[in-house]
Amino acid sequence: MLVLFEIPAGFALFKVLDEGKLNNVVDLSKEFLAADSARKVVSLKAFSKFENTAEALEAATKLLESTPSKGLRKFLRAHCDGETLGVADSKLGNAIKEKLKIDCVHNTYVMELLRGVRTQLTELISGLGAQDLAPMSLGLSHSLSRYKLKFSADKVDTMIVQAIGLLDDLDKELNTYAMRIREWYGWHFPELTRIVQDNIHYAKTVKLMGDRANAAKLDFSEILPEEVETELKEAAVISMGTEVNDLDLMNIKELCDQVLSLSEYRAQLYDYLKSRMNTVAPNLTALVGELVGARLIAHGGSLLNLAKQPGSTVQILGAEKALFRALKTKHSTPKYGLIYHASLVGQAAPKHKGKISRSLAAKAALAIRCDALGDDQDNSMGLENRAKLEARLRALEGKELGRSAGSAKGKPKIEVYDKDRKKGAGLITPAKSYNPAADSVRGQTTNSGALDEQDTAPRKKKKVDVEPQEEEAAEVAAIEDKKEKKKKKKKADQEASLPISGNEPENEEPVPKEKEKKKKKKRQAEDSGENVEGEKEEKKKKKKKKKSGD
Repeated sequence: MLVLFEIPAGFALFKVLDEGKLNNVVDLSKEFLAADSARKVVSLKAFSKFENTAEALEAATKLLESTPSKGLRKFLRAHCDGETLGVADSKLGNAIKEKLKIDCVHNTYVMELLRGVRTQLTELISGLGAQDLAPMSLGLSHSLSRYKLKFSADKVDTMIVQAIGLLDDLDKELNTYAMRIREWYGWHFPELTRIVQDNIHYAKTVKLMGDRANAAKLDFSEILPEEVETELKEAAVISMGTEVNDLDLMNIKELCDQVLSLSEYRAQLYDYLKSRMNTVAPNLTALVGELVGARLIAHGGSLLNLAKQPGSTVQILGAEKALFRALKTKHSTPKYGLIYHASLVGQAAPKHKGKISRSLAAKAALAIRCDALGDDQDNSMGLENRAKLEARLRALEGKELGRSAGSAKGKPKIEVYDKDRKKGAGLITPAKSYNPAADSVRGQTTNSGALDEQDTAPRKKKKVDVEPQEEEAAEVAAIEDKKEKKKKKKKADQEASLPISGNEPENEEPVPKEKEKKKKKKRQAEDSGENVEGEKEEKKKKKKKKKSGD
């Protein structure tokens, strides 16, 4: 029985000397406590050394995928004829058995045997020291980590950062130079600025024409459309510009050459950036485009740093000043940064830009992680997410119409109320038809209305007059009752105050002093009665005023 053991230096095959010891795991572990006892259990049969790091990395990655490499297949064919092979991976054993027709074993005894071999590896393989094995293990682990992350020279995003920076600088320089040409040549031919709007076409036209007097003889069909060419030639005849000498025209043409060369280099640089973006970040490019994707990578520093950011950070990347200003002043935070220039956000209506930018940022964060750490090299994920976002944009644009029609999801349909219609049934009563006989002439209605008002007015006045009369009668009766009660009390007091004696006659007149007292009391009572009546009259007047105001 043979045992396959992989190390950073190569593949090793060990011959099991005593297979009977494999049945007892405890005793097997004791055999590898010392180097001498370990040599009695296994011995090195063959060793295949890796030539370089690339070969070691290829073999290690194949083993991770449970498939034998080309070198391992050759090694096993040469040394495993008619032998049983113990392996550490059952899937690898199945692959070896299918391709090489070698019987493979994977069980607890084999795993314990491999564990023991690992403890005494430097003693079992002659010429392999611990100081040599450690650097090899470290180098292979780094190489393997890079392979797991799919790190390759083609995915270097430093070139993208430099290219997009240079592209922005070229745009600024081109704009500055083009405006300088327009101002400089505008003194000679000011009408050309209005006729030719494009900066590159303007520079080509100036370079070809030179003096405006040459415009009638030249053919501008390769540069300008026919209508613009005709307008240019007509304007050159009647131009109000000043004359310039040949030296000035020579310097202007040299500046035009600079603009044209820079524009050509910019086109080449854009093609280079486009190819690099499709190689490094194909999914991000499919979602937001080459320029926006490159600016996001440049702003994040690298594709890997950008992959560590959440979707909310990707959404406002490039609007940091606005964000911190909003947080400081307690205003609303920005909804988008560099991602605003993506085509999907540009297609959305102003009220939907925030929602689309948030959805696009979430999908872009997934696409960035897929590009930085994923295995796939195509842009299928980006195209699929772009289709979903376009569908969401169409849904947002159509939702407003759906809501106005009452067909939005989760909301009941609003119907016009009809009192003659019952739920789930027809009409309760027949629909009323229009009766033209009920119409009246406008003049008649006004007369009848005036008569009705005349009839109702006196009735209301009568009601108003009757009510205060009844109130006055009731008040007068109450006052008279009070007077009668007071008179009775006075009489009773007078009778009580008179002396009773049998000698005096009953019909004898009272004393004159008592008569004077009675007169005074009557006067006081009359004065108090007048005051009460005056107060009552004032109350009545106030009530009448209130009623008339109402």
